Amino acid sequence: MKKIISLLLCLCLALSLTACQQPAAPAAAPTEAPAAADEATAAPADEATAAPADEAAPEVTAAPAAEGVPADQIKVGFIFIGDENEGYTYSHYKAAMDMKEALNLTDEQVLIKRNIPEDEAAREAAVDLAESGCNIIFSNSFGHESYLWDAAAEYPDVQFCHATGSNAAKSGLANAHNYFTAIHEARYISGVVGGMKLQQLIDEGTITAEQAKVGYVGAFPFAEVISGYTAFFLGVRSQCPSATMTVKYTNSWSDATLEKAAAESLIAEGCYLIGQHADTTGASQACEPAQRHIVGYNISMIPTAEYYALTSATNNWAPYVTYAVQCVINGETIVTDWSRGYVDGAVAITQLNEKAIAPGTAEKVAEIEAALKDGTLKVFDVTTFTCQPSTDGSYQIDENGHLTSAFSQDSNGDWVYDTAEIIVDGAYAEGSLISAPCFNIIIDGITVPAE
Repeated sequence: MKKIISLLLCLCLALSLTACQQPAAPAAAPTEAPAAADEATAAPADEATAAPADEAAPEVTAAPAAEGVPADQIKVGFIFIGDENEGYTYSHYKAAMDMKEALNLTDEQVLIKRNIPEDEAAREAAVDLAESGCNIIFSNSFGHESYLWDAAAEYPDVQFCHATGSNAAKSGLANAHNYFTAIHEARYISGVVGGMKLQQLIDEGTITAEQAKVGYVGAFPFAEVISGYTAFFLGVRSQCPSATMTVKYTNSWSDATLEKAAAESLIAEGCYLIGQHADTTGASQACEPAQRHIVGYNISMIPTAEYYALTSATNNWAPYVTYAVQCVINGETIVTDWSRGYVDGAVAITQLNEKAIAPGTAEKVAEIEAALKDGTLKVFDVTTFTCQPSTDGSYQIDENGHLTSAFSQDSNGDWVYDTAEIIVDGAYAEGSLISAPCFNIIIDGITVPAE
């Protein structure tokens, strides 16, 4: 997920529109490695997760198409930052294939543009897909967003759906839509898996409680990455209370060499568990020879770390893609911001590695998944972490360091959150205002590089 700066992820406010009425999606089977998609995924429930904030979005400039498109005539376009050989784009490709199967589309009805950079080429790809007759176009990289909205303005009868962005509501275009998954839920559970392994190492005397150090290979210091590694750490610490974590950034979304080097550096500093928010298997390649466990992202790392990969957090974009295409077929409105998690099968963890996980892990994962689904567990429950006082007024804490109030959006472009309260019922309600992650607070127990 290719993003610019963390605070730009949350500039716009949500505009909830009436969603296409489809049944909730079942959870998809976790994916171990890139392969041909072979399961269809149903469309999600009819209400959007993202809700309006306290500031109105610009008035839309055009109404979405009111008439449906016959399923045997619809064309669907995709713009990918990479290709199926890297995990992030593969997950989007699999969603496209799942949608095609679920809606009985032909190969000729699905058009894909691969390896499209985050520049004018993105607009050109969108225009070409629109000119080729696509009724709806998806893009999977944050840096594509402004170019996609340029094309959306030129083709008001075509629906444009952008993954991981945040400016659809702000654009004023009725055919512009943002979507994301509640990946923080899967990251939390993958952290639980890692925390159980760390605690096992402590209990068996392999390491001391003070040696329960976690290393995290992050792409950029953006809100999406911060939200993800914080959720992961909270999951770890729920099972291993003495754990601490150090983050190293590669400043790249997909660079196997840099990711491997960052993991090697963290291991050299004494980390016994590695997590990642980066798109390759580079980190896992460092873990197997060093005999350090890893929790990956997007795809299973078992093929590259047979005895030390535990699991990976992964997205399932098929519920949204299927839902949005079905809306076009039905002539119904696509919500402006969409964010879903475990309850709609939009996130998961990959196969648990029986050669590496701690005893009882599968049972604990099932317990946590159930709690996330029924709402009894909140990933960012403010009682489970502390932080230092804010230096910019974007959040408030009590005398014990727990959050009492937090803004989640920037109203004036200075990159400081100053509006849209996001603490709800004692938790930071990630994904409730817009689809993109907003959490960017460095909590106690996590060490990040100096700015």
